This record gives sequence, structure tokens and C-alpha cells, in this order.
Amino acid sequence: MGSGVQPDSGPGVGASPRDVAALVLDKIRQGNAYARTRKKRFSRSASMTKVATLGLSAASTVILGVQNLNAWTGLALACVALVTLLGAIEPFFNWRSRWVLMEEAQHRFQRLADDLEYLMASTGADELTFDQLREIFDQYQTIWDDLSRTWLEHRRELAPSGRA
Repeated sequence: MGSGVQPDSGPGVGASPRDVAALVLDKIRQGNAYARTRKKRFSRSASMTKVATLGLSAASTVILGVQNLNAWTGLALACVALVTLLGAIEPFFNWRSRWVLMEEAQHRFQRLADDLEYLMASTGADELTFDQLREIFDQYQTIWDDLSRTWLEHRRELAPSGRA
């Protein structure tokens, strides 16, 4: 665990509980910002893949319906090939699941930040303890552990299968 949260070692040596609370709050906000930027990226990728797949599929169907034009038929076959490619790419990258995962992580980071801000506001300067902060920091670490574990599980499930 991070040594900055323990009063007797590391960068936070001699820090007051308020200073440690501010440090933990900053780390939580950084985690939230990380989840927010990843969520936006995954959302955009998932949406673009879906729209491209839908557009190419619709275009290929319409074009194949026009039987007399060889150039259009060739274009339609290219669209079908691209739909197949996108259909294979999306599950591999699994943008939608990663987007939802970041949405959940962002919610948990924000909730934890709110809890810590409330604790800081409702507790007198001399009453805030390292034990209270340790509980918050442990929850922060749990969010990262859950995020990493879930991401790895998604990657294992959706890895290209060469197994029989």
C-alpha cells in the first residue's frame, strides 16, 4: 500500500491527518479523471464501430439489391467485407464493456471523493484520525483492484480463441 498514508514512513512522514486526507482526495480525483478520459474514448470507439457496421451493412444490402451495376456490386461486397472486419474487431477490443467499466469506476471514485470530503468537513481538525483515512484509502485501492481484475477478466474472455 502507499506509504504516504502512514504517519511513520515515506513521503508523508509527520503529515497531519488533514494533509493526508488532502493527498488521498487528490489521488481519488486523479483516478476519477483517468476513468473519465478512458470512458469517453471507449464510448466513442464503441459508437463509431456500431455506426460504421450499421452503415456498411445497410449500404451493402441496398447496393446488392441493384443487380445491374457491377461497380455497385463490387462496392457492396467491399462493404460486406468491412462489416465482417468490424464485427471481428469490436469483440476483440470490447469498447462497450470497457466504457461501462470506466463509468462504474468513475462513479465509485466520485462517491469515495464525496465521502472523504464529507468526513473532512464534518470532523474537527483535531478529531480526524489516520484510521479513518486508512479506511478511505483502502476503499480507493479496492476500486483500482476491482477495475484491474475486471478488465483482465474481460480481456481473457474475449481473447481470440485458438483453443478447441
